[in-house]
Amino acid sequence: MRNKILSISIFLFFSIVFIVFFKGLKETNIYTPDLDIKKEIPFFHAKDFYTGKKLNTSDIFKLDQTYLLNIWSSWCVPCRKEHPLLLSLNENKKINIIGMNYKDNKIKAEKFLKELGNPYKRVFEDLEGTIAIEWGAYGVPETFLIYNNKIIRKYIGPLNLNIIEEIKLLIK
Repeated sequence: MRNKILSISIFLFFSIVFIVFFKGLKETNIYTPDLDIKKEIPFFHAKDFYTGKKLNTSDIFKLDQTYLLNIWSSWCVPCRKEHPLLLSLNENKKINIIGMNYKDNKIKAEKFLKELGNPYKRVFEDLEGTIAIEWGAYGVPETFLIYNNKIIRKYIGPLNLNIIEEIKLLIK
């Protein structure tokens, strides 16, 4: 009798453990951020990359204009990969590309732009990474499409040809 109760108890224990693990494996724990957010851009203060002049949101972003805010760093390999696409998109006069230099060494960042070209109408610094956090960025590169001071789309990771085509369609 005692062996029978022990066997049933062990069977129930392993059955419950199996069910818990099975349910855990079926549910995803991966967080996928909302890429189509349509919220106001955050207000921030920053320094202009070239002049060191203090800027705020309203100095950079104007109403009735389309912007592409690209968060980049010279140490970021995917940033280097997407850079030619930003240069080609810069030829489109319907969009203003703004660069946020993220946690970077200024000399290396300047060398990066001299070596690869500068697609940005304006560049500002985020040396501590706090401005990027206010934007909801997870790292570099990240890019935000903005119109009328509202974030229309968010692109996590490096831009590619499909994303560039999507941006061109959205700004028509």
